[in-house]
Amino acid sequence: MQKTVLFAFRDDPLCFIHVLLNALDLHAKGFQAGIVLEGAATKLVALMTEPGHFLNPLYLKARERGLIFGACRACSVKLGALAAVEAAGVPLLDDMSGHPGVAGYQQQGFTVLIF
Repeated sequence: MQKTVLFAFRDDPLCFIHVLLNALDLHAKGFQAGIVLEGAATKLVALMTEPGHFLNPLYLKARERGLIFGACRACSVKLGALAAVEAAGVPLLDDMSGHPGVAGYQQQGFTVLIF
């Protein structure tokens, strides 16, 4: 099975919609897929969890399918997103000096895409 992890760094909702759409599409087509929120993208959790936000339905679908692998602990703290990330139940990732490392995913056979 092909495996892809999408690392999102930008806090632009119009960019992040493509991360959600691609992860959902990969999953629907039988691929293993996941999303890691890094950098400024950690701030999107507060927006996506709001009912009525245009990302909310896609975010909820991705969550239900287990596609949200987690968010960067260091960036969540630094950018003031920690409370929203924790409230949403998004796992905090910190295996590389407080940030989620790419190497672990590559060791598991994932192709890493960066948005």
